[in-house]
Amino acid sequence: MTENKQEIATFAGGCFWCMVKPFDQFPGILKVISGYTGGHKENPTYEEVCTETTGHREAVQITFDPRIISYEQLLDIFWQQIDPTDAGGQFYDRGTSYQTAIFYHSPEQKEKAERSKQALEASKKFKKPIVTPIIPAATFYEAEDYHQKYYQKNPVRYEAYHQGSGRANFIKTHWGKNHE
Repeated sequence: MTENKQEIATFAGGCFWCMVKPFDQFPGILKVISGYTGGHKENPTYEEVCTETTGHREAVQITFDPRIISYEQLLDIFWQQIDPTDAGGQFYDRGTSYQTAIFYHSPEQKEKAERSKQALEASKKFKKPIVTPIIPAATFYEAEDYHQKYYQKNPVRYEAYHQGSGRANFIKTHWGKNHE
């Protein structure tokens, strides 16, 4: 009997447009959804989240098969997409809705995320402290359809944004190549 095992991981890494493609391309990733989480407003819209009054962060929720790709591998991919030393947002995007976070769904995910963060800190890859918080998962609200798989629906605008925001250059500078 084959067990259909799926787990969920949730990461906030700034603009969710730039956080889908890096995960979408790996075997074992079953689904990547752009959305909002961590705030107090039920069913927020993109416009509401952009006002910085909902408490939500733009995030991605990843459904994955841990027999094919581990949570630790997802953490590695996540760290290589963000500036973990920036508490004010990510790259061009500023404010709480663009702050990074790892939202854990179980005590095991929390432990693995904390170990991963400690290892990144110990690596001295960054001169400043790693400030990405590790917090309990909250209700995840799926973003509007036009935000889903943005890199596929609008490849030219996506690439211009990915480059223009400073994210692509940051990844290349800190990880030696484009990790998406």
